[in-house]
Amino acid sequence: MASGGKRPPLIEEGPNLPPHPFPAESAEDHFDEPQLGGQYFSLRVPASEEWMSLTERPGFLRLRGRESLNSWFDQSLIARRLQHYECEAETCVEFEPLHFNQMAGLALYYDEADHFYLYVSRDEDKGKQIALSVTKQGQYGEPEGAALSAEGWDRCYLKATIRYDEVQFSASPDGADWQPVGPALDLGQLSDEYEGKLGFTGTLIGLCAQDLSGTGLHADFDYFNYASADAGVE
Repeated sequence: MASGGKRPPLIEEGPNLPPHPFPAESAEDHFDEPQLGGQYFSLRVPASEEWMSLTERPGFLRLRGRESLNSWFDQSLIARRLQHYECEAETCVEFEPLHFNQMAGLALYYDEADHFYLYVSRDEDKGKQIALSVTKQGQYGEPEGAALSAEGWDRCYLKATIRYDEVQFSASPDGADWQPVGPALDLGQLSDEYEGKLGFTGTLIGLCAQDLSGTGLHADFDYFNYASADAGVE
């Protein structure tokens, strides 16, 4: 060892390098850059033009619907780490589903077995709607009354408001008049230690699209804003 002996020291002098602070991350992403920012993740494989594009419609993130959030294979999911105890995440999606097998929206995701999903889809009787689903230890469920009509909405604004151990989802036709969708949910379900899971992924929040009919219907996301409560979200 440089310090002598066979054991490394508990404290080692650091290299004489100048500080390299990274620029503060903007709370807003309007998808104006040709590549995704470094804060985003895709699931298992790098994002590819096969299912994600920032150029087909400039200023939008286009996701082509693939498999469900329960899939272990081909998901169209772009997400980032949840980093704050109190924060908001907001997006706006333009999406015209033809049937209930096509969905797109905002997801809070731990893994295939545990996630929350606020999504735009189409009900056979009620038409275009925004609904909330909860997958808990692999069991799919929909909270009672957790759906609202989006008939006539050209754009669907979606939001998740997190306050420590709770998350409340809401939706709006214009980004100003917000309506809650479903009850506040227990965010502890998406932790590494939930029900003895002993996982390691941490909680992600992001955008996704599904088309279980296999036609690859796309959804266009205008922006994705993520900010701690003290920073605010526009």
